[in-house]
Amino acid sequence: MTETEHYFDWAATSPGDKEILRAALEMTLDDWGNPSSTHQAGKNAKNLLEAARKTAAEALDVKVESVFFTSGGTESDHIALLSVLNKPSKGTVLISSIEHPALREMGEEIKKAGCKVEYIPADKDGVIRPEAVTALLTKDTLAVCVMAVNNETGVIQPVKEIADAISKASAGGRKPKFHVDCVQAAGKIPFSLKDWGVDSAAFSAHKICGPRGIGILYLKDCEKGLDPFLRGGGQEKGIRSGTENVFGALAFSKCLEKYFISEKNSEALSAYQKQRQETNDFIKKLSSLNGCTIIPQSRLEKTDLFSPYVVQAAFNNVPGNVMLRALDSKGFYISTGSACSSRKNNRPVLEAMHVDGKLRETSVRFSFGPLTTAKAIDELFEAVKEVNGTFN
Repeated sequence: MTETEHYFDWAATSPGDKEILRAALEMTLDDWGNPSSTHQAGKNAKNLLEAARKTAAEALDVKVESVFFTSGGTESDHIALLSVLNKPSKGTVLISSIEHPALREMGEEIKKAGCKVEYIPADKDGVIRPEAVTALLTKDTLAVCVMAVNNETGVIQPVKEIADAISKASAGGRKPKFHVDCVQAAGKIPFSLKDWGVDSAAFSAHKICGPRGIGILYLKDCEKGLDPFLRGGGQEKGIRSGTENVFGALAFSKCLEKYFISEKNSEALSAYQKQRQETNDFIKKLSSLNGCTIIPQSRLEKTDLFSPYVVQAAFNNVPGNVMLRALDSKGFYISTGSACSSRKNNRPVLEAMHVDGKLRETSVRFSFGPLTTAKAIDELFEAVKEVNGTFN
C-alpha cells in the first residue's frame, strides 16, 4: 500500500502528478531565463509562460487575456478583494459566512482600512441563497464574494443564480464586482466561468495534482483589469507583480488540461460521474452506522447539490481529533476541516450553518481525488466502522 491509496485529505492538498511535474521541470531547466528579460534566454522563458497561459485558458474555456498567474488561491482572492481599497470612497463588501479563511480573515483586515464588511448568512444546508445576497446589497456595495464549492461540506453554491440576482438588483446603477473562490471547484465539479457570469475567480494548482505556490486569477473584464493594491515590477500586466513562476504555470496549465471537468474533457467527466456513485455509496453506508450524522443531513436526498469529492460527517461520542488519530494509526489520512484552520478549535463554517455544538466537535472531513479507488473507500469505511463501534 502506498500513502496515496489511503489518503482522504485531498481538499487540503493533493499528491502531485509526477509525469506533469517532471515534464514542466525539464522544460524550465532548459529555458531558465527571467520572462521579463529582453535577451533570448528571457524570450525563451516568456514563450513557455505564454504557452502555459494559452493552455490554461483553453482548459477553462476563457480568453487568454483573462488568465493571470499568481502564487496561489489565497493571493488570487486577496488581489480581487484588496482592489476595493483603491476606491475613492470606501463602501461595503459582502462575504459569505461559509468562506475559506483566505477571504473570511481578510474581510476582518479590510474593515480596519475603512470598508464595511457584512457576512452573508447561509441556510442550514450551507447554501448561500441569491435572496440572502440581494437582501444585503446597497448602493455602496463594492464587491460580493461567494465560494463555488465549500471546502468542508462540499456544498455547491448557486453561483450563476447569485450572479443573475446581483445584476438584476443592480439594474440602472453600479453593479458590484462578483468574486468566486473556485479552488475546490476546479477538477471537482463541471462548470463554465462564461456561463456563470462572474467578474473574477481564484484557482490553486495544488488541489488538482499541481505544485504548491502557483494559482490563477481569472478576470472577466481583462481589458479593464483592476486596480491592484500591491505593486511592483508590473508583471502580469501589473495585476500581480513579481518574477513569474514559469515551472508552476506550465505544470498548473497541464493539470487543468488533464483534470478540469467539462464536456470536452470526456475522461475527467467520466471520472467525476464515477466518483459521484462511489461517494453516494460511501455516504449511505456511513449513515447506517450507529451515531453517525451526515452534515448537512439533506445530502442524503440532495446528492446533486454537493461535490462528490468532499464529505462531512459526525460520529456520536467520538471527538473529531480522536477519529483522526485513530484512523491515522491505521494508515488512513483524513482531517477535521480546513487545513488552514487546523490549529484552531472553532468551526466557523459549521457554526454558520447552525450545526449543533456537539456535532461540530465530533465532525470530520473525508475528501477524495483522481487517485482514490473504490477499494480504498471501502477500506476506509471498514476502518471508520471499527473506530465508531468502539464508542457506540
